[in-house]
Amino acid sequence: MKSRIVIQKVAPEAYEALVNLEKYNATTSVTPIQKELIKIRASQLNGCAFCINMHTADARKYGETEKRIYLLSAWREADVYTEEEKAILALTEEITMISNHVSEEVYENAARLFDDKYLAEIILLIITINSWNRLAITTGMRAV
Repeated sequence: MKSRIVIQKVAPEAYEALVNLEKYNATTSVTPIQKELIKIRASQLNGCAFCINMHTADARKYGETEKRIYLLSAWREADVYTEEEKAILALTEEITMISNHVSEEVYENAARLFDDKYLAEIILLIITINSWNRLAITTGMRAV
């Protein structure tokens, strides 16, 4: 089987655009733990082992607990997440599984909890990790 392309070598300008979006995301008001919850949950839904591995390690560095990481795939049944985190996770799931659309209920709940700028930052974080997931899966990046 032919090895898969390395996007950053074949299309460095396009890859750099995605890196720049990630740099913007690093400057937002969204907390480091919220960012990692978004990244882990979207990566779980997309089946991206490379990104799950990276972002669970990053979450631990920011002080996330093992319990909350382990329960993330069943967050609705776990009492360890705040109302804001639950809204972020619901939005993450609906944007990641976009063919089902983002429901008014989920969007309005997030809009109730966050101002427009914070909500925009959350949405961009979700879109960015979904792009990274698709890049990693398509090009065959593997967790080490």
